[in-house]
This record gives sequence, C-alpha cells and structure tokens, in this order.
Amino acid sequence: MSDVEERAGALDAADGLAALRELFTLDDTVYLDGNSLGALPRHVPARMQDVIAREWGALRIRSWDESGWWTAPERIGDRIAPLVGSAAGQIVVGDSTSVNVFKAVVAATRLAGDGRDEILVDATTFPTDGYIAASAARMTGHRVVPVAPADVPAALGPRTAAVLLNHVDYRTGRLHDLPGLTAAAHAAGAVAVWDLCHSAGALPVGLDAHGVDLAVGCTYKYLNGGPGSPAYLYVAERHQAAFDSPLPGWTSHADPFAMSPGYTPADGSVRGRVGTPDILSMLALEASLDVWEGVSVEAVRAKSLALTDFFLECVAAHVPEGRVTSLTPDAHAERGSQVSLRCENAAETEQVMAALIGRGVVGDLRRPDILRFGFTPLYVGFADAERAARVLAETLTG
Repeated sequence: MSDVEERAGALDAADGLAALRELFTLDDTVYLDGNSLGALPRHVPARMQDVIAREWGALRIRSWDESGWWTAPERIGDRIAPLVGSAAGQIVVGDSTSVNVFKAVVAATRLAGDGRDEILVDATTFPTDGYIAASAARMTGHRVVPVAPADVPAALGPRTAAVLLNHVDYRTGRLHDLPGLTAAAHAAGAVAVWDLCHSAGALPVGLDAHGVDLAVGCTYKYLNGGPGSPAYLYVAERHQAAFDSPLPGWTSHADPFAMSPGYTPADGSVRGRVGTPDILSMLALEASLDVWEGVSVEAVRAKSLALTDFFLECVAAHVPEGRVTSLTPDAHAERGSQVSLRCENAAETEQVMAALIGRGVVGDLRRPDILRFGFTPLYVGFADAERAARVLAETLTG
C-alpha cells in the first residue's frame, strides 16, 4: 500500500461527514460528476411514491391545499436559503436556470434605471447565460459587454446597468470574488446578478452578507435534486417591491384566482413565480434537501478543500509529469469544488474519460482537452480521490 493510500484511509476515518454517504444510493463507483448531476438520496423514491399514489392519486386536486403544493416554491426556497446565506422570504423555486437568468437580467436593467445601457457578462460564462443575456439586451435596448471576471472593476462605468457573473467557472473550477465584485458593481451604481450553479451546496455563498442583488442557481448538482429539478431565483428583500419580472405569470399575481386581465404583482419572493409549479420534480427536490439537516456549509467547504488538495497531491504522486496540467487554482480562496485537468494530448481526452468511466471512475469532460472531476463532500471520500488519481495514471500510461 502506498503512502497516499494509507493517508486516504486515515483521512476517511477522521472525516466527520463520512457517515452521510449512507444517505445516498451509491455503489463502488467513484462518482466525481456531482457537479453535473448529484447522487440520489435513498429516501426520495419512497417520498415520491407517496406523492404519486396518495397526494396525486388519492387526493388529486385537493393536494394543492391539503398537501401544500401551492406554497411549495416559497417553502422549498426557504430550505435552500441557509445553504446560500439568505434569510427566509427571498428565494422562490421554479422554472429552469435559464428562465431565471432571463428574469434576473431583465429585472436588473429595470432596477438600474434610465441612462444605463450596458450589461457586463462574464466572458467565460456557461454559454446559455451568454445567450440569455444577449437576448435580454436586444429586448431592452441594452448592449452586452463580455468581460473576464477579473477585469470587471475596470470595465464598470456610468453606463453599466447590470453585471452577470458565475460564482465558479464551470470549466476550470475557479472561484470568483463574489464579495469584491459585488461591491465594485454597487460602487458604479450597477446591479449584481450571480449564477450559483457550481457553488450552492459546495461552499458558503453569503448572499445577504455580501449585498448581492439577484441570484439564480440550479438544484440538480450539489443540492442533489434530480435530473432537471427546478432552479431558484433570489431577490434581495430591499429590491422586492421594485422587482419587475419580464415574465409576469398568473401564479405571481397578487390574487391569482381572480383571473383578472390586469396584472398586479404579489408581494415578496412570490413575484418570481410564473406558471403552475412542476410539482413532482419540486417535491423530489424538497425531499432531497433532507440530507442537509444538521450539516453546516462551512464543514462541507472544509472537506471540499481537503479533498481537492488531496486529489491534486495524488495526481502529482501517481501521474507521470507533463501528462496533465491542473487548471484549477491552488489558492483555496480561488477554488470551487472541482478539479479540472488539461490533457497534454487533446485528441485523447474523450478516450481517457471513457476509459476512466469503464473502470469505475466517473467524471466528465469539456472540449477540447479538459477532464473535470467534481467533489461532493456529502458522499465523496479521500479513498475515492486516491483511487481516481491512480486509475487516471494507469489509463494514461496503459
């Protein structure tokens, strides 16, 4: 047994979160793709059976009231709130991340007021965020200015209406400076919109503490809500009265069942709703959030950093020098909860990942040459990290 294997065993034995793995449906695969799709919590199928057979099958329409379906978007939003540093009443769950990005960007331009016609967008953003921002700009008479996150402070000015940024870069795992960039946006009179898809459930976000205006995020990655589970929208309380959604649906009306031809927005986070909630996936998400009971995001962050540190150490120990290069920052303050490795030979990237998956180490890739490994501290351990690095080395040299 190698030194790193022995250390992995000792680290797992001392891990205060190790027991949480038993809450998930897992096998002996090393699952390092929770930054794309989180694992299934064991109790969710039984909960969904009850939702389908009793709440839908027996109670039918009565479940909108008797089973709490109608209030689920806000109730589940309040369950997510502590995980992203928000007080209750500021998050509503529903729709996709893309739809919520559209709501947030358009609403941000309206909050910013007249005389501001630029939307700064993270130049390295997940493509859909850029597509949505461009469409929102065309519709509102603004123009999109792509900017690297580090260059945002210098790009801000009197014409900046809103800034749309990713908290963690989906390719490299780089953690961007949410407090500093939010403060810079505010100093320039702009509205800060953050995409939390790759940070919520993996590290502290601090939406309220850092004065974020609007934020969006998905729930199927580190929050383990299931494939296509509904996203969420955060609207800081100070903005809720002025929040003007570009998608004013009937469920965000102050009196939705009046069926009035004129729209009067509801108070609070309810304004972020649009149409009828997708109840089955929403209640699967609600059940999945039970795994967070008694778990602190700070403890998760500490383990995440320890895991990614150890994985990088194991890669250095096992993989021949020069075969892969880490794109993920060494500095903890700049690292999310994934490690991205660039293959020396881009042409072999897809074959390497396919081989890893075939040998029970599941990650993913981003073309042309990036191998991504996501570390979900609720169910990934140190022995997993060591095994992944060892199998990667064997694959590259085999």
